Amino acid sequence: MENQERYNHLNTYYKNKFGERTLKICIDAGFTCPNRDGTLSTSGCIFCSEKGSGELIKFANQHIANQVTNFLNSYRGKRANKFIAYFQNFTNTYDTLENLKEKYDSALNVSNKIVGISIATRPDCITEDIAKLIASYSNKYDVSVELGLQTSNNNIGQIINRCYSSLQFTTAVNILRKYNIEIIAHMMIGLPKESFEDIKDTVIFINSHDIQGLKIHSTYIVKNTVLANMYYNKEYEPITLDYYLDGLTYVITHVRPDLIIHRISGDAPKDLLVAPEWNLHKKWILNGFEKRLKDENLWQGKFYEA
Repeated sequence: MENQERYNHLNTYYKNKFGERTLKICIDAGFTCPNRDGTLSTSGCIFCSEKGSGELIKFANQHIANQVTNFLNSYRGKRANKFIAYFQNFTNTYDTLENLKEKYDSALNVSNKIVGISIATRPDCITEDIAKLIASYSNKYDVSVELGLQTSNNNIGQIINRCYSSLQFTTAVNILRKYNIEIIAHMMIGLPKESFEDIKDTVIFINSHDIQGLKIHSTYIVKNTVLANMYYNKEYEPITLDYYLDGLTYVITHVRPDLIIHRISGDAPKDLLVAPEWNLHKKWILNGFEKRLKDENLWQGKFYEA
């Protein structure tokens, strides 16, 4: 295992798939969320920032085509020849089919350097028609959908105010896979009232679904969120780095060995982070995790049971 990767890194996956380094262009397409606009709730998920986790998107206030053009003309755009248009923040399937198509097309038609589209959304905002629309791009582009799950525990789902059930996640996966759309699930470690057993249950749940990728984040607190209020009121205590590494190690060693791991750390904007402080030190997470896998001779799926 000395020179081999101990889990399936996204960069390696993209390099094998596209023949060279491929980067994501994060796009703010001006969507909202049924959890924000009053359809289900007005407060959003308790950890979600005011920009729906889109604080780090450059050129966010510009037209979609301009966001892509400006990215390609920036120093980041010189770091690769192939790119994936990534509709990142809020719920990027929450609109009419006509508007969705117009927004997706706006990003894809800018340059022939765009080789894929990745769409982040909620399970309850996937329908048969939306899946058909997304699948219609697959004859020319690599197509994937990111689905929030966070946890398989519906009680914790209520605490974090995600406003959908794990069954709705299952339904969305089944619809998307019918059209052969690649799915990346989001999992969070350290949610309020979460036990280590809940982490184990979520891994079992993920393994039981036909998904292709996984994003793992720690739960961090940003300003102006319900979670921040809970923290200030001593109703929530963030996890330690060691606990996160414990959880991460468990997840990686127990998930299916074929899953592509899209991330093992989420980035909070420095000016918005309330806690935990270690979230700002990405290298502590990445290096600490690599060291643990190496020291204990662990790898993705080592303890996976089909």
